Amino acid sequence: MPSAELEKAHYLLHENKIGNKGYVEFLNKAILPTLPYLRAGMRGLDFGCGPGPTLSVLLRNRGFVMDDYDPFFFPELKTAQAYDFIFATECFEHFFAPATEVQRIRQLLKPNGTLTVMTAHWQQPGDLPAWYYARDPTHVAFYHRHTFDWIARHYGFEIVYTDNNRVIILRKHQPENKSKL
Repeated sequence: MPSAELEKAHYLLHENKIGNKGYVEFLNKAILPTLPYLRAGMRGLDFGCGPGPTLSVLLRNRGFVMDDYDPFFFPELKTAQAYDFIFATECFEHFFAPATEVQRIRQLLKPNGTLTVMTAHWQQPGDLPAWYYARDPTHVAFYHRHTFDWIARHYGFEIVYTDNNRVIILRKHQPENKSKL
């Protein structure tokens, strides 16, 4: 596992910013399928935004209220309230403790809230050693499409969209009404 210093230095090499047209197009692969689940004015979080928040800028331009979070670059959440939606683009593969992070994201999300995850899905176990995604030293967790089925069941989500490659959209279940009649 890379040290925190190595990890941060690696992220600073990326050209992930609003002026990078290719990066904006890449993020739109997650944004566009999510838009039907959102309404203007909703509050969202870019979880794992990196040093140059871009997704949040794109969504602010579409009428959404956005916050940024990244453990290295934006470590403080600006609000204590729950979010209507959360984007986690290209960060799940960096989770040293995926269960802890998924639970944290779930707690930050309102009931019926939408979680959009963007991370490449591995296909065949034998392909992992040569897979470009696994060769990045900061990528420490890898997901298969079936992993997200398990996450949905275990953490109380419903899968509402997947491209079966990189983007998956989950909706948090409403808590059950436990009141007695």
